[in-house]
Amino acid sequence: MKRRNFIKSAGRAALLGPILPVTGSPVMAGMASVKHSAESQVSSVRVTDGQVFIDTSTLKAIISNGFLISLKSKQSGEEFINDFNKSEYTALQLLYPKSETVDINEKNYGSISLLQVSDHQADIVFHSWNGDGVISVSSDDATGDIIIEPSAYSSRPEVFACRWNIPGIKKELDLVAPFFQGIKLKLDDPLIRDFRWIWPFWWEAGLAILQSSKGGFWIHTRDIAYKYKALKTGSKTDPFMLGLDTEAYGPLDNNLSAGNLSWRINVYEGDWQVPAIKYREWLWNVFDLKREEEMRKPWIHDVKFAISWCPGDPDILDTLAKKITPSKVLLHYPDWRTDIYDQNYPDYVPSEDARKFVAKCLKMGFHVMPHCNSIDMDPTHPVYSLIRDFQYRDIESKHLLGWSWVDGKAIGVPESNENRNHHRDKNVMIKVHPGLSIWRSILGENILKAANELSLDSVFIDVTLVTQNLHNCLVENMTSTEGMKKLIAHIGRLGKGLVVGGEGRNEITMQGLSFAQAHLFRSWQNSIEGLERTGGCPLNSILFDKLCRTFGYSQLSGGNKEEELRIQVHLDTGSIPTITINSVNELINPNPAIKRILDMAGN
Repeated sequence: MKRRNFIKSAGRAALLGPILPVTGSPVMAGMASVKHSAESQVSSVRVTDGQVFIDTSTLKAIISNGFLISLKSKQSGEEFINDFNKSEYTALQLLYPKSETVDINEKNYGSISLLQVSDHQADIVFHSWNGDGVISVSSDDATGDIIIEPSAYSSRPEVFACRWNIPGIKKELDLVAPFFQGIKLKLDDPLIRDFRWIWPFWWEAGLAILQSSKGGFWIHTRDIAYKYKALKTGSKTDPFMLGLDTEAYGPLDNNLSAGNLSWRINVYEGDWQVPAIKYREWLWNVFDLKREEEMRKPWIHDVKFAISWCPGDPDILDTLAKKITPSKVLLHYPDWRTDIYDQNYPDYVPSEDARKFVAKCLKMGFHVMPHCNSIDMDPTHPVYSLIRDFQYRDIESKHLLGWSWVDGKAIGVPESNENRNHHRDKNVMIKVHPGLSIWRSILGENILKAANELSLDSVFIDVTLVTQNLHNCLVENMTSTEGMKKLIAHIGRLGKGLVVGGEGRNEITMQGLSFAQAHLFRSWQNSIEGLERTGGCPLNSILFDKLCRTFGYSQLSGGNKEEELRIQVHLDTGSIPTITINSVNELINPNPAIKRILDMAGN
């Protein structure tokens, strides 16, 4: 779409469940605590000579001064941690705003002590000049996991997060992680080096897999409380380390501590799909997602072709029908309202042209999703006065999150109350916290009116990926992530039920979405250098496709090498074959890239 070509992704302008793995058994391991007698104990945690030795059914590990200095598979004998100079690193840190880190260690008049809590647990206690902390180390007989729970605190306010660092990771290992639907890269690749991936906006599931030639190890959490977290890949000086961050809910102003999230570590044999499938099984068990599977419309798995930003030209439908069975086609339809795109939300009044186009889609058997929005709204709309106190504010800067568009450039939201009430021509958009019940009710009421008028069975709601830790994190006792899950479910229940599509896909939003418009790796409108290295790892497809399938986003007309690459990377990560076009002529006389996609879908 021409309009969309100059509009940035709402998700890019703003930034940002649970995470879970599974044991090798199909049983719902971990759903309830497993009691073991002394005779059945198969793991141990021992404090010996100032170190913690962990022995489970799958691995042996050693922790020294809070550092994981050895991690070895019992089956293969493979060691995953290299020797490193502990004096150059810090195992436990506190994070403050603006990326400031404070070391919690024995330096500067500090101390580290060890406490044998039980046969399964040891505590490493830190007292430092600028704070204190505990790393609890335990083992799980049922899974063979090591469980690491870091926590730290200080008398200095504005604590943002607690970080546990894992340096010394072998250079040969690939990181397989749910960034942008799945990547497999070396830790020193410039695409991921020294980057903090916040959950669930960037880090789409609390899972990281380190793959060797014959197996590897993996890290995950079993969080069902929507605790915010992040994965730090490397640092400026050392790419071969990971940092595991547990964030405190905003506001940070008076916050003194962070922690109480358990990180699980285990080894595996085979390729990265082994732990990925375990994680999916655990996720399915914990959230009862088999029930969600049964509620999905069967046709979502029959779709073979999609058009993003589809023009509302009826001739497109006639041309497409000659090439692909309409019931196998998904159309994302943006310009259907009487209002200009991305203005005057949450009004959803269909234009006369849209009524004709949608009616023809449905009559011919196409699946069409008119474009709505989940949390963005126009502050000049009358509803704004009801929700004004519940706008997203950045957890660090406290600025309003959202965007405006001026002279071809995206800028922030006005902080002037007066200016926010004007300037509709600049596409000013604020974001409403989805934990707010009245917002979900208002949004649902307006979408339902349009769905009834157009006889819709499907709808697209934009910006569903933008849920993160906020200055105003909790609204009605819900994080924005939990609120978004509830909002998606609310839209899905409207009328006789709607198939819901959204922007982006993570382990929370996929639970209610049937389709998600996926973004390429940090390449929303234009491709970054090295994009080709991010293809070939359909991690999230394996994790989520049973409930939610992805289709492509932008710049997919195949008119040049860059757009051909974008089409291919989407395919490599498991997306439905997708194109973007401006006119029916691109279907009548397709270029080689579009012809290839049409041929794939027609077979």
